[in-house]
Amino acid sequence: MPVFSPDLIVLTVLIGFAGIQLFYYLFFFARLSSLKPPAASETAVDKPVTIIVCAFNEEANLLKNLPLLLDQDYHRNGKPWYEVLVVNHNSEDDTFYVLNRMKEQYPHLSVLHLTQDAKLIPGKKFPLSMGIKQARFEHLLLTDADCRPGSRNWLRLMASGFAGGKSVVLGYSPYTAYPGSLNRHIRFETAHTAMQYLSYALAGFPYMGVGRNLAYVRELFVRNKGFSSHNHILSGDDDLFINQVAHKGNTAVVLSEEAFTWSEPKRTPEEWRYQKSRHLSTGRYYRPLHRFLLGGYAFSQFMCWVALVAIALFPAYWPWALGVWLLRWSVQFLVFASCFRVLHARDLRWWIPFYDLWYLWYNIRHIPSVFFKKQRAWRSS
Repeated sequence: MPVFSPDLIVLTVLIGFAGIQLFYYLFFFARLSSLKPPAASETAVDKPVTIIVCAFNEEANLLKNLPLLLDQDYHRNGKPWYEVLVVNHNSEDDTFYVLNRMKEQYPHLSVLHLTQDAKLIPGKKFPLSMGIKQARFEHLLLTDADCRPGSRNWLRLMASGFAGGKSVVLGYSPYTAYPGSLNRHIRFETAHTAMQYLSYALAGFPYMGVGRNLAYVRELFVRNKGFSSHNHILSGDDDLFINQVAHKGNTAVVLSEEAFTWSEPKRTPEEWRYQKSRHLSTGRYYRPLHRFLLGGYAFSQFMCWVALVAIALFPAYWPWALGVWLLRWSVQFLVFASCFRVLHARDLRWWIPFYDLWYLWYNIRHIPSVFFKKQRAWRSS
């Protein structure tokens, strides 16, 4: 048999890329599966915090979720040691009146009504920048109007991430579970993305955060001139900024069910596809190392499937290929299932083998989003 026979080459490719996959599972993702969340009773209220929410036509969500933000267990001397700042960006519904009425009831609610846009700055960056400038306190916690905190300890737990001089705190925001395959797809993709950005951060390679549950200090924002390096890009108020400023020494991960913020998922495939294409369009602006790590993971998965299909042409190596594939799948299942437990997505664990193939299609489907992007308003995302 020739040393470089096609069958041996295909088997070698399968073994090599399966080994790369196992490296990602065990070196990165396993860190998340073993993370022990902090207990709220062990955290201290030792710094004031401003919670910032940007809103456009969010009357219904503010009525539902804003009281939960204003009722956090974060007090000093019997008074709230935080403010909730809502930036009302040109709303056309009754958001203005809802906020003003609630402000009379909650002294720690602050409101900034914006009636203008910033030219050549698409997306949420302008209202968020104005909110950061207006905030009373230096430590900032960001979320969205359609998000509800997992508990009254959400603020306390997220703020605990600032301990030890950390200036960036990454949290998690899952989507509410509903019947149907679309909801399952959305929740799996969200959990899988969280596995990546949270485990990479735990390994010392923080590369993004999610604006639905993200904290950082204002000094970091000011020192890096805010979003100025990517103001022209629709997205990136969360992931591009964190990619720019976060590093091993200044970033913490807070992962407790009480510290989640829960969001409502998209209800149609078209809405979800637009949302994901908008988010994925920022990936090409990440640091080279982060693009390499993310690309290496996706490419190694793709090559595993290509080699598996190719090995079907060489029956003599089927037992070897089956052994390699079972090893990869077994480790993947164990690690993913442990991560899904931490991310409160246990019901998805039995779908892991199916989503291994689905995620391959998902990556191929969204390749154009990485290179081509249409600009639209953040408020319609």
